[in-house]
Amino acid sequence: MATLKDLIRGNDLVVAPLALNPLMARMAEQAGFKAVYLSGGSLGWVKCVTEANLTLPELAEVAVDMRAVCKLPIVLDAGGGWGDPVHIHRTVALAEAAGFAAIEIEDQLLPRRMEHHVGIDHLVPNEFFLKKLKEALAARTDPGLLIIARTNALRVGGIEEAVRRGETYRKAGADMVFCYTRSPEELRFVAERVAPPLMMFAPADGFGTFPLSQKDLAGMGYRLAASSGTALAAMYKAIRQSYECLANNTLDPFLGKGGAEQMMKAAQTSSGFEKLLEIERRTMKD
Repeated sequence: MATLKDLIRGNDLVVAPLALNPLMARMAEQAGFKAVYLSGGSLGWVKCVTEANLTLPELAEVAVDMRAVCKLPIVLDAGGGWGDPVHIHRTVALAEAAGFAAIEIEDQLLPRRMEHHVGIDHLVPNEFFLKKLKEALAARTDPGLLIIARTNALRVGGIEEAVRRGETYRKAGADMVFCYTRSPEELRFVAERVAPPLMMFAPADGFGTFPLSQKDLAGMGYRLAASSGTALAAMYKAIRQSYECLANNTLDPFLGKGGAEQMMKAAQTSSGFEKLLEIERRTMKD
């Protein structure tokens, strides 16, 4: 299986869907994806605490569980990196030990503020973040681990400030730069000013209705597009509807009659049940 480092050296955009557990990682692999994204934001909603309260060992544990059954490269959304430059050394060491293929560190103030989720960001001075980035690079012992430097300056200082920061991260040695943007115009502007490879968020509704195709974006220098929350939104809608139908004694139109049993069998297949059953039967015969 190709490493993420090898993939971003290519000419294509690597789309990494959200994966929060081993089953999601397996399903992403079965769908043909070549990497997955462990989003702190989405895991924070699952735990009902927001990513501001997540700890690195929690995410490392998720990665170990996923890697035990799926070898797709995992990109870690590490937020602010859990500390000052000195603390970044342990962050990188645990990321390597957990087997992450890339770690995304951003210029957010620590401890994280809840306001981040309503579009209000609190950033550290760029000079301070550069110290954290340089220590992350110095702490790396696995040459295959990608260090991704992210800035959310768009919300604070505008696109010019975001690009200015992104340019300094590239010069400091970041393997990939992620200037948080959403619109096609912003994506183009960043690509014209910051050297590739670049990271971005995949459109919430996917690429089917987005003005820029994956090929267009790859041509601009984007090599990684993380889908941070779409799968969680789909799960939430499906589960909420299932609960409401069960509580109201109505058939869930999403699954339809007999659909629950059918999908449970599909989930068992994705989880690798048949292989485990074969091993048990082969090894436990009298």
